[in-house]
Amino acid sequence: MTAVAADVLAFDRAHLWHPYTSMTEPTPVRLVTGASGARLRLGDVYDGRDVVDGMSSWWSAIHGYRHPVLDAALREQAAEFSHVMFGGLTHAPAVELGSRLVAMTPEPLERVFLADSGSVSVEVAMKMVLQYQRGVGRPDRTRMLTVLGGYHGDTFDCMSVTDPVGGMHAMWQGLLPQQVFAPQPPAAAAPDADIAQWATTLRHVADQHHHELAGIIVEPLLQGAGGMWPYPPACLQVLREIADEHGLLLVFDEIATGFGRTGHLFVSDLVTPDILCVGKALTGGYLTLAAVLTTDAVARGISASESGVVMHGPTFMGNPLACAVASASIDVLLGQDWAATVGHIGDRLSSGLAPLRDLPGVRDVRTLGAVGVVQLDHDVDVVAATDAAIEAGVWLRPFRDLVYAMPPYVISDDELDTLVAGIGAAVRAG
Repeated sequence: MTAVAADVLAFDRAHLWHPYTSMTEPTPVRLVTGASGARLRLGDVYDGRDVVDGMSSWWSAIHGYRHPVLDAALREQAAEFSHVMFGGLTHAPAVELGSRLVAMTPEPLERVFLADSGSVSVEVAMKMVLQYQRGVGRPDRTRMLTVLGGYHGDTFDCMSVTDPVGGMHAMWQGLLPQQVFAPQPPAAAAPDADIAQWATTLRHVADQHHHELAGIIVEPLLQGAGGMWPYPPACLQVLREIADEHGLLLVFDEIATGFGRTGHLFVSDLVTPDILCVGKALTGGYLTLAAVLTTDAVARGISASESGVVMHGPTFMGNPLACAVASASIDVLLGQDWAATVGHIGDRLSSGLAPLRDLPGVRDVRTLGAVGVVQLDHDVDVVAATDAAIEAGVWLRPFRDLVYAMPPYVISDDELDTLVAGIGAAVRAG
């Protein structure tokens, strides 16, 4: 390890907090010194070793690193201006991104709010739901209906609709808004009878609470950080019907699932929500940006509320650099046969991970789109599993009882084989 690397890591350990990591007893971090394509270059004790990034930097870097089109978009916009307030001003990058989002999402979703992170977009969506209900004369409707097993972010309203027991925010019970939780949807391959039973239970919960419910929020088709849990598309239609029956707004949180990850460009193409949140892969992992899309009907309802406006306005709303690179990322995605690419990744993950079912301690192996998951019957030893994956040439970030991967779409077949081997090494070590 070089002296410079040692100094960097020493300062990091002494002063920098990392996500869900103790400040006083931090787990090890690895120093990244470069990145290209689907690979990260690790410094410190790894002496510049390249590893396949199985995480896409938490599911965002779908085009990998140092993509020439995205790099060029950043440089070109920086040469004009990097930021300008969105209050009272506008600019071409925001308009161009808005036009792309409207064009690529279901037709009723024509109004776009540009937020600055996924969690913020969910906060904005929930504000929209509440303001809409006030605007249409139902101010007593203040609670959200959701399902167990979900995760929607780390800010306060987001935590309130995240699984209150199995999620990461149980310690905040009693301080958060009290939402209404229904059972987790059945597994993706569940028989029709299980789906029907779940639907009956969900309808019963909605019937009991309809007078106080303002909306429904779910991660469609795949619950992400709550457990990497895929569920049947038929459940989405049930949610749509319940929302329509009771005058609720249906919110789809596609921050993790959008831009092709599940094999659908957006799951909202299957069932159209009233409000759609997107983020993560929106900028190809280059900058933080999210968007909330909604309908004219919702916009009119919000405008009829006492404020007449959406009560939210982030400083970096519509950041030009982020908007420019987001448009470039969308163009790269739509300029290729992304569905075939995602399908190919999914097929290789499915076949490659299938033998892990026979390992001791493995409870389940599942795939959906470009997502591969191995669920253990115990919590993963994250340090041991991570070390084993790196030794196999792969970067993974297991959590709870899951070793999983969401690789960049630019990953090669050889890199996919390395990724599968790394997942196996992590499972055996964890």
